[in-house]
Amino acid sequence: MPNAPAHPTSDQLLRKLEWTVLRRLDGILQGDYRTVLRGAGVDLADLREYQHHDDVRHIDWNVTARLQTPYVRQFIEDRDLTAWFLLDLSGSIDFGSADVTKLGLSAGFVAALARVITRHGNRVGAVLYGRQVDGVLPPGATRTHVLRLVQQMRKPRPPEKLTAQEAKARQRGRGGQAVRPGTRLGDLLKAAAGIVRRRSLIFVVSDFISEPGWVEALGRLARRHEVVAVRLVDPAEMALPDVGLVTVEDAETGEQLFIDASDPAFRERYAQIAEQQEAELIDQLARSGADILELSTDEDLLEALLRFVDLRRQRARRRASPRFPVALRTRRATPTEPAAPPRPLPQASPRGRMKEAA
Repeated sequence: MPNAPAHPTSDQLLRKLEWTVLRRLDGILQGDYRTVLRGAGVDLADLREYQHHDDVRHIDWNVTARLQTPYVRQFIEDRDLTAWFLLDLSGSIDFGSADVTKLGLSAGFVAALARVITRHGNRVGAVLYGRQVDGVLPPGATRTHVLRLVQQMRKPRPPEKLTAQEAKARQRGRGGQAVRPGTRLGDLLKAAAGIVRRRSLIFVVSDFISEPGWVEALGRLARRHEVVAVRLVDPAEMALPDVGLVTVEDAETGEQLFIDASDPAFRERYAQIAEQQEAELIDQLARSGADILELSTDEDLLEALLRFVDLRRQRARRRASPRFPVALRTRRATPTEPAAPPRPLPQASPRGRMKEAA
């Protein structure tokens, strides 16, 4: 079809996903009676003795005081589920080394999962972040609402609004050129904490290339809600190709760096730094208390969603309550070992790795 657009419209994207993904995923993700996406019920069903994995917020203190044994309330699970997508749409999300960018992967994942959720009467909302939190889509439960969400994701983000003092402060660097800020994922998570009041299922969709300060905010969000950290990755971010002398530019800050990618030692140092930062990032996500789902631009979307189904089923089997996130715990100081604050995670961008490798 020579006249077909290079980038499909939101409706075309959703129609394609409905044929290629949703028809195969719908019966697996949730059925008529059992579902891996569970709502929070309010109708009391029974009481039973407390077990080590139970949520302490469900303890019935009156019964516990009478029987001198901890008892928890069991509720009838409700189908009224509200899911929120916290969407990182910053400059680094536009990167892709093949036919699919991280933004395209994010749009496909959000469209498919949102459509599956809304087809059974549940609602989805979104908080969008470009250079700042620039959009909130209230929860809705229709196909039109999902199309509106995808359109909001794919449209250009508005420029960041700065005060005169902030703009003057950023007039630094070479030739007085203004240096743009990088992603501040913590701003998105803190804003979401004030927007999402009712306990919900939250998907944080980002590549987590951000300035430090977001780990604690993610931990606080996971303490109140059920959070899934959806990490977007591209294989080219982990290894540099041998392309010789090249100038690279940070998509967010605009900073440029001249490197020699033909140097094997430089590429090896870059790979080592990338591997180290990868391990630190996974550790920080795990410590926050959120579930982790990784999406790669070279992976089939259906396979990624099936892994999400397996993740939900494992969580349902464990029936583990939301534990207090490790990132928020403070170790009590002892006479021999003082408490040490957690080390902040550096901005693990490819440009930052190149600077450190050089």
